[in-house]
Amino acid sequence: MARINLLPWRAERRKVRQKEFGVMLVLAALAGLALWFLVNTYYNNQIDGQNERNAYLQTEITQVDGKIKEIEELDKQKARLLARKEVIEQLQANRSQMVHLFDSLVRTIPDGVVLTSIKQEGEKLTLEGRSQSNARVSTYMRNLEGSGWMTRPELSIIEAKGTVKGLPYAFSLTVTLANPNAAKDENGDGVPDAAPPVGEAPVDGATPAAPAKEGAAS
Repeated sequence: MARINLLPWRAERRKVRQKEFGVMLVLAALAGLALWFLVNTYYNNQIDGQNERNAYLQTEITQVDGKIKEIEELDKQKARLLARKEVIEQLQANRSQMVHLFDSLVRTIPDGVVLTSIKQEGEKLTLEGRSQSNARVSTYMRNLEGSGWMTRPELSIIEAKGTVKGLPYAFSLTVTLANPNAAKDENGDGVPDAAPPVGEAPVDGATPAAPAKEGAAS
């Protein structure tokens, strides 16, 4: 006996399509899940690699910072050593200057002039004292100019104060320290600039003329 299918053929076809659609949904879900896993794994690996690079860079930066601090300490130590070297070289270059300076002060001071105070500030030397007359102070300034170790004498104060008998005038003058040896080195010929030796400063020549000036002043 022949079997007769009573279901419409459209309903049967719909069921087949629904089944195929379900299978495609499952396959699409599985494909999406696999793609998400691959993408997530890729980016996680990228992040882990970047974190490792960052850690390496941080380690290197820490080491460089340590080296920079060492360099800064070395620079400070170098600056201190250079400053000390400069001071030592200056002292060695000028070690004889004070001896010549005091010798010049003794040789250039004329009769009738007495120093009461000597003060040095850098290259400036302030001399204070008393004298018999203005002419004696002028003679002293000319002697200082010709000494070679002191230049540009400038008179700051001179006034009459009768507190010391025989030395009524108090004066204050400044001079600039000089080194005739430096001038000799600059010339290069071994001969210093033209200036009378300290021992030949016009002290002796000026002393006899001083009374005549005092007499003219009086």
